[in-house]
Amino acid sequence: MAPASVTVVIPTKNEEGLIGEIVDSVRPYGDVLVIDGHSTDATRKVAEAHGARVVLDGGRGKGQAIRQAFNDATTDIVVFIDADGSHDPKDIPGLVAPIAAGTADLVIGSRGKGGSDELHGTLGQFIRYVGSQLIMLAINYRWGVRLSDSQNGFRAIRRDVGKALDLRSNLTTIEQEMLTRALKRG
Repeated sequence: MAPASVTVVIPTKNEEGLIGEIVDSVRPYGDVLVIDGHSTDATRKVAEAHGARVVLDGGRGKGQAIRQAFNDATTDIVVFIDADGSHDPKDIPGLVAPIAAGTADLVIGSRGKGGSDELHGTLGQFIRYVGSQLIMLAINYRWGVRLSDSQNGFRAIRRDVGKALDLRSNLTTIEQEMLTRALKRG
C-alpha cells in the first residue's frame, strides 16, 4: 500500500514561541498547514519561515478554522495537532494507520494512553481533563462505544468525511460535534 497522503493542520493564535518547533516536528509526517486565528504576534511569519503553508481563518474561532482545513487541505487525510506542544508528533503514524487501512474514518488521540502532557500539567489542565472524561463516559454510554478520550484535539480524519459531516460550531465544541456526527454516520 502506498504511504498515506496527509496534511497536518495546526490551528494557531499568538503561538510565535513554539510554532517553529511544532512545524519542524510535524513536517516528516505530511504537508503542514497552519490556519491562523489572526495572531497579533509573529506566528504567521515564523510558521512560513519554517516551511508551513499559512492561511488566515475567517475570524470566528477554532471551529471555523477546522472547517476551513477540510477545504484548504489537499490530501486524503487531515491530522489536527495543537500548537502548544502538548501532543507528540511521533504518534501521527498511529493515528493515520487505521484510516489508511480503511478501518476507520476518524481516529482520536488519547491523553490517557500517552502522547500528551495534559495529565502532568497544571490544576486547570487536570480539571479540564476530568470534565473531558465525564463527557467521554456520556458519549460511550449513548453510542455504545469504548472511547478512551473523546475530547482530544489530536485527531486524524478522512478529508471527504470531514467535509460531509457539515460541522457548524465555531467554538472548541467542534471536536465533540465532529465525533458525534461521525458516530451518527456509522
